[in-house]
Amino acid sequence: MDRLSNLKYAVGSRKNPKRIGRGEGSGHGGTATKGMNGQLSRSGARKKRWFEGGQMPLQRRIPKFGFTNIFKVYYQIVNVDLIEKLAVSKKLTETIINLETLKKHGLISSTKTPVKLLGNGELKTKLKIQVNAFSQTAKDKVEAAGGTIEKI
Repeated sequence: MDRLSNLKYAVGSRKNPKRIGRGEGSGHGGTATKGMNGQLSRSGARKKRWFEGGQMPLQRRIPKFGFTNIFKVYYQIVNVDLIEKLAVSKKLTETIINLETLKKHGLISSTKTPVKLLGNGELKTKLKIQVNAFSQTAKDKVEAAGGTIEKI
């Protein structure tokens, strides 16, 4: 009867490990399966993981130029015409448009990333808009419609 206490591995499924450098009687004595000469036959021999056998390494082959500004701010873009579409379709019940409102209506994906309002399209609805940044044309269009725009 098979119980957990007397289970055994199937015959031939497990091999004994190769015991290297344990004398001639082990079958792996002498050079200990390392061969006669060369870098890897020496004691303490190892190659770096990215070593390519003397070929010019990848980190030296690829071109290195350009500059990445680590302080660059990436904005989520919202155009004035998208806000107008929401207002016309009566989905917009609030008169104050902020990041939470834009997220709720699916115009932005995150409230943590800053939002910039751009002036593409027309705006006829009077709204109070609160965003992280805006273009001059967007500001002009919001104020022309009678609304206000505020930087947060």
